[in-house]
Amino acid sequence: MPTAHGTFDIDRFDTEKPHDVDDGVTLTRAHITKTFQGDLTGSSETDIIMVHTQIPAAYAGIERFEGAVHGRSGGFVLQHGAGSRSGEPWLTWKIVETSGTGDLTGIRGEGQIVIGPDGGHSYTIDYEL
Repeated sequence: MPTAHGTFDIDRFDTEKPHDVDDGVTLTRAHITKTFQGDLTGSSETDIIMVHTQIPAAYAGIERFEGAVHGRSGGFVLQHGAGSRSGEPWLTWKIVETSGTGDLTGIRGEGQIVIGPDGGHSYTIDYEL
């Protein structure tokens, strides 16, 4: 199974006013645009719902990527999940099966996002075509 590695920049991160606040737990929507470098090249648009407690606690989202994977052009949709265990964050991606287009038709797989100490974002995604 091939693995794609690289980084991405968050170009825009627009949040709405919290739409649900109850006893210290806040739900907020955000729209994010990104630019990818490395084995994924291209851009994406993401919509997420975040859960904030005393810290950002979790989020779920959907992201549409358009560009290339190891030089194969097309697009696909990623399903995001994120949270923490014992204070350590985890962030996962799953490629939505049947969402691949162009040379990426039939792509499937999953990966993770890592946020470095400097706030930079990197990714690893294992996939099949």
